[in-house]
Amino acid sequence: MESFKTSTDVLFILLGAIMVLAMHAGFAFLEVGTVRRKNQVNALVKILVDFCVSTLLYFFVGYGIAYGVHFMGSATSLAASSGYELVKFFFLLTFAAAIPAIVSGGIAERARFWPQLSATALIVGLLYPLFEGMVWNGNFGFQSWLEAQFGHPFHDFAGSVVVHAFGGWVALAAVALLGPRRGRYSRDGGIAAHPPSSIPFLALGAWILTVGWFGFNVMSAQRLEAVNGLVAVNSLMAMVGGTLAALVAGRNDPGFVHNGPLAGLVAVCAGSDLMHPLGALVTGAIAGGLFVLMFTLTQNRWKIDDVLGVWPLHGLCGAWGGIAAGVFGLEAFGGLGQVSFASQLAGTVAGVAIALSGGALIYGVIRMTVGIRLDPEQEYEGADLAIHRISASPERETLW
Repeated sequence: MESFKTSTDVLFILLGAIMVLAMHAGFAFLEVGTVRRKNQVNALVKILVDFCVSTLLYFFVGYGIAYGVHFMGSATSLAASSGYELVKFFFLLTFAAAIPAIVSGGIAERARFWPQLSATALIVGLLYPLFEGMVWNGNFGFQSWLEAQFGHPFHDFAGSVVVHAFGGWVALAAVALLGPRRGRYSRDGGIAAHPPSSIPFLALGAWILTVGWFGFNVMSAQRLEAVNGLVAVNSLMAMVGGTLAALVAGRNDPGFVHNGPLAGLVAVCAGSDLMHPLGALVTGAIAGGLFVLMFTLTQNRWKIDDVLGVWPLHGLCGAWGGIAAGVFGLEAFGGLGQVSFASQLAGTVAGVAIALSGGALIYGVIRMTVGIRLDPEQEYEGADLAIHRISASPERETLW
């Protein structure tokens, strides 16, 4: 029976890893549908290659930093307990690889290919595991200190802060250092519109992410005996709340509508195992409205050229999710309790500070050394032709 239990846990977390792996297709098509056509091939290639680089760095470096586990032993030792530790690595890798996928959407259309891959290596190999280990493995005594100070450690069940806010704030640093796309903002205050190139691709990406998110959240239990349907229903309610709020706040704009469910799901990750479904609904609705408001401000008022709005979507909605777990997770608000608002606030602030400063350091060094931006001619031509030498729709080339 023990062997059967271990095997079912392996299958459970493996299915979760596959579902979250599929989410990377969602990241890809969300970016493909948002960027201009001359950058669609680059979006697809970036997400796939970023994932592969993330795999190598997380396998050889990052996972060991976060959890103190390495895979340099014999195959016999790796296969022990049906290889559970290996599929756990696979599952958590898909979370780690989401960081560069998030960043990719913010810096789209003007970032150089190889420097961005080097940033991915540093983020997934060093920066992200540092904070991941602090929260999910108790490294550096961070959680023990919070528990001693406020009665409970920082609670982030599925990564509102550890994954999403972290990726969003790294992306903000990268976007700020990279600068806006040429021609996006003029000196006289004008703003050049760059509407999504394909609403169907954008919607497809959002749907793939939404479906995979139930593996992201529910399978964060990591063992079959710990799975709880409350997480699934809370994820559903937050998704609905985020969608409807974005629909209303965004005045039927399809780009906002399809990012609304993602905003809600980002926010509910942290407290999805604690909240009442009504609390999850409110959490998601606030996130959906927050995304629309802050996307509009960043693009039009503050002139931060975050192409997919990854800072509002992941950075701000993720931070809201970390704090919301300390509100709607409380028994007074219908939650299960065992959470502290002060710990949630402190953990969220720590994640934001490490991500923003670390992202600024990594992208700042790359900018000063090898450069991170396409030259003006390449950017005008588009990353597809400049980097990959083929366009997404090479009609002229295929007519001959």
